[in-house]
Amino acid sequence: MPPASPSIGKGIVLSIISLTLLGFMPVISNLRPADVGALSFAFALSIWQVIFSAPVFWIELRRGTKGIFGVELSSRERWRMILVALFTGALFGLSTFLYVLGVEKAGAANAAIGIQAYPLFAILWESLFLKRRKNRLELVLTAMLIGSLYYLGTGGTFRMSGISPWFLVSLGVPLLWSIAHVIIKEELSNTPITPAQVTFFRVAISTLFLALVLIVAVPSGIGSGISAIFQAMSALMGLVYFLELIVWFYAVRHIDVSLASSITTPWPALTMVLAVPLLGDAIEPYQILALIVVVACIYGLTLASLRKGRKISSESEA
Repeated sequence: MPPASPSIGKGIVLSIISLTLLGFMPVISNLRPADVGALSFAFALSIWQVIFSAPVFWIELRRGTKGIFGVELSSRERWRMILVALFTGALFGLSTFLYVLGVEKAGAANAAIGIQAYPLFAILWESLFLKRRKNRLELVLTAMLIGSLYYLGTGGTFRMSGISPWFLVSLGVPLLWSIAHVIIKEELSNTPITPAQVTFFRVAISTLFLALVLIVAVPSGIGSGISAIFQAMSALMGLVYFLELIVWFYAVRHIDVSLASSITTPWPALTMVLAVPLLGDAIEPYQILALIVVVACIYGLTLASLRKGRKISSESEA
């Protein structure tokens, strides 16, 4: 069955849904029982992601959508894809743990804004490995983005002594995401793998990775993770995280990643609004200021990137 024609309207609606789900996730994570550790909770929500994604994966196969299974691969290509899947799955598993830990220790609002540092790491990898030079506007916006994150991490003081180590932990989430995305980008663009397959394989491998870490790092072993599975918040977090992943993959099938990312950029603002009544958090003026600057910088970087892309395209046509 051929894929449906792209629809800008559907892509925008799906991106708004993704924004809403992203905004709820840090709050749900911090609503878990106090006796459930971050690692156990990360494992439990990953189990629920597998549970929710497996039926979608199976139904798609039953309907005849083979995706990656419909491609003939050489032994070398197959092993490369397996190694890429295992490595990136481990990165995503570790990022899930850091997400839960960072949101707990740094606070839902701070962690949510910190996770918006993704463009910084994407720019870093592009500069190091793809040799893509940045123009003056991009460099200025990047410097402002770094400054606003530093301002947030120091609690609005700009003093190095005031920087929170847990805020740095939350920065590990976009760092790991950016590494994994750079690695799998070529694989995804060159294969007919479907959003349901991407989601299922990602969460399944992440879950196995977290299970191994639990067995090695936690005295009670896998038992603590299994008991966390039966907590309502782990099931809810797993459902919301799964929905966000698959909604995002479908959104970028209809519109460019840059547009979808721009639409979802303000999601930390929703987290702030929800954290006050649901978590009892107090939102400080410096957090609001940092969020405004971060969002403005990300929008500026997106527009600068689009302008550069159009310029290169017009020059190549000429």
